[in-house]
Amino acid sequence: MVSESTRTYLPAAGYAWSLPLYDPIVKLLGGDKARMVLLDHAALQPGYRVLDIGCGTGTLATLIKRVHPDVEVVGIDPDPKALARARRKAAKAAVSIQFDQGFGDDLPYAEASFDRVLSSFMFHHLPPDEKGKTLRAVRRVLKPGGRFHMLDFEGPESGSHGVLAHLLHSSKRLKENTESRVFSLMRQSGLADPRKVDRRAMLFGHIAYFRAVG
Repeated sequence: MVSESTRTYLPAAGYAWSLPLYDPIVKLLGGDKARMVLLDHAALQPGYRVLDIGCGTGTLATLIKRVHPDVEVVGIDPDPKALARARRKAAKAAVSIQFDQGFGDDLPYAEASFDRVLSSFMFHHLPPDEKGKTLRAVRRVLKPGGRFHMLDFEGPESGSHGVLAHLLHSSKRLKENTESRVFSLMRQSGLADPRKVDRRAMLFGHIAYFRAVG
């Protein structure tokens, strides 16, 4: 068994050295607008407890708290450098967010403890053998009737990748993001009624919005 200290992960920007460039590049390419659409789909209500899985530098978590100050927001990510940026970002925005270091397939939270779990540009980072484990962990921490909302690059079956998407992400990782594959993994994890609820074009290609019920 591999210990947490020796586990590897793909940083938000693909490489540790490029982390400072991640936020400005994603913003330039329309990432902030894409995340706002994800937040609209989530239909948050006052008092909800929300988990941002693979929160990276905390952009989505901070956005959630700014738009919905009456919800509790928790973000988790394995990258300590990204989490440091996330905490600074939240402090600058004067919002209170709990940021934890950890992996999505081993969430350190009680069963049925979140009303929503959100994921933004994270799923394609996971190796194939961790995708199902992560979705099962999401299912475990969702309250009955709670929802998982995911935003990510579309798989190659859409035939609509931009050149930048191929530069930033390997074909192998994108291949695992096909609609049929995502639906299959969601069902196998115990998530119900998986759907693709939206699709948008960005400068680097198309992105898709998925939803499933806990």
